[in-house]
Amino acid sequence: MSDPAPARPVVLVTGLSGAGKASILRTLEDLGFETVDNPPLNILEELVCDGLTPMAIGVDARSRGFQAAEVLAALQHLRARADIAASLVFATAEEAVLLRRFSETRRRHPLTPGGPLGSRVADGIAREAELLAPLAEAADVVIDTSELPLPELRRMIERRFRPTGPAGLDIAILSFGYPRGLPREADLVFDMRFLRNPHYDPVLRPQTGKDPGVAAYVEADDNFEPFWTRMTGLLEVLLPRYVAEGKKYLTIALGCTGGRHRSVLVAERLAAHLKAEGWRVDVIHRELAQAPGKAADADAAQAGREALAPSS
Repeated sequence: MSDPAPARPVVLVTGLSGAGKASILRTLEDLGFETVDNPPLNILEELVCDGLTPMAIGVDARSRGFQAAEVLAALQHLRARADIAASLVFATAEEAVLLRRFSETRRRHPLTPGGPLGSRVADGIAREAELLAPLAEAADVVIDTSELPLPELRRMIERRFRPTGPAGLDIAILSFGYPRGLPREADLVFDMRFLRNPHYDPVLRPQTGKDPGVAAYVEADDNFEPFWTRMTGLLEVLLPRYVAEGKKYLTIALGCTGGRHRSVLVAERLAAHLKAEGWRVDVIHRELAQAPGKAADADAAQAGREALAPSS
């Protein structure tokens, strides 16, 4: 008896206007998904059932008579089918970021009709967030694009929704700097600020954790190897259990002061270690994606605050 055909992926993409929904749909289209943006809700299920290829469907509050409950009901019906693997992706961003994006593009927010509902972009953002709140709560994946560069957004979608490839756990290792905040997509977070900081060495300061000099400096810290042994030992226990529980995606975040030295070095070393163990791993360096001058300024400012902080 032949194995049953794999379920066909169907991805509903929704979220706040300006948060990146169109970019997510374009990425899915590049992956081979048939994409449809903002179809009438009453034909959503029929649209999916008529297709044979993976599908990505954009759904948002622009639809006439939009009701989040209708979207959730359609999603529930699709999930009940054995031949379809349906998921809901919700794109969001902080209000200040959305305001800046609308200001830069000079586009009108679709939910700022004026009158008693308000005519400011902020009014539209608030109204849309209220309408879409049930979808955000029910989403399988919530992506905050406030500080996410477009190339990293594409990589995140590609990693999660590539139509082919073996089943298993996809691991993303993310280095970051604490001044810009914790990555919202992180499942596990390790703080590298206990290791000595190459920022204070004028030769190493302009380099990154990918450079051999920085690697040697950090790894020479007496606490590095004990930490490394315990962290990798912990992951040896956790990763098989995540697979057994059916987890498909895991993001391990490693943070330091500026996100350019210690966290980058450990992220690179951890990725190599896990790949050697047979895991599928992608590496993302959040702060290295910034403009060099901006990143260096942030690193220096935070390092100064560390130096001035009272010791505990």
